[in-house]
Formats: sequence, C-alpha cells, structure tokens
Amino acid sequence: MIPSSSHGTPGGQGAPARGLRIASEARDAFIVLSPEGDIDLMGSPALRTEITKAQQTGKDLVIDLSKVPYMDSSGLATLVGAMQAARRTRKQITLCGLTDRVRSIFSIARLENVFRIVPTLDDATKPA
Repeated sequence: MIPSSSHGTPGGQGAPARGLRIASEARDAFIVLSPEGDIDLMGSPALRTEITKAQQTGKDLVIDLSKVPYMDSSGLATLVGAMQAARRTRKQITLCGLTDRVRSIFSIARLENVFRIVPTLDDATKPA
C-alpha cells in the first residue's frame, strides 16, 4: 500500500511538500505566511524553511492557518521551535484563522496560551 494523506488535501505548486503550499507576503512590520494543506510530517520541513526565511528578515511573523485542515505533532513542534527562536530575538509570532480541529490540537497540547492566537488575519495585523 502506498502511503497517502487521509485528509483530502490536493497537491499543488509552492513548497515542495505533499500538498502543502505556502504563500509569503511582506508587509510593513511583519511577514505573513499562509500555508495551505496539511502540516504533518511531510509538510513540516517546508513550513520550517519558510518560517526561518521570514525570521531572518527581522520582522514579526503572522501565520494564517485558515487553510490548514490538519496539523500533527511535527507541525506543533515546528511552531514551538519558531516561537523559541522568536523569543530569543524579541520578535512575535501570531497565529490566526485556526480551524476548530487545529485549535483543538493546540488545546490538547496545552499550547493555546503559549502563542498569540487571534481569529482573523485582520486581527493578527493589529498591534498587540
């Protein structure tokens, strides 16, 4: 049997992970990353790469998760690592657009208070 994503995410262009695409947009004081697809063992390395590039700009980071239907522990680990790097450089990471499923993963892992989590991208781009 060939392994495949059971979450129904279609393949696409962008980051070279199985179905994960990541758009990046530079704004005045921050970078917005917008992944689309599952953030799992296959997609986490691509997200980590994009986060590292964004953090090298010295700007705060907003990650819009509204098009992420599923995230596993490797995705959480990627975001926790990014948060640790941000704290070392006194930068902020804001997560927005979490689906109920992804939000429940943060809750189960007790990470909902570790990150700044807001409902929408508009909320994320307002000063904290």
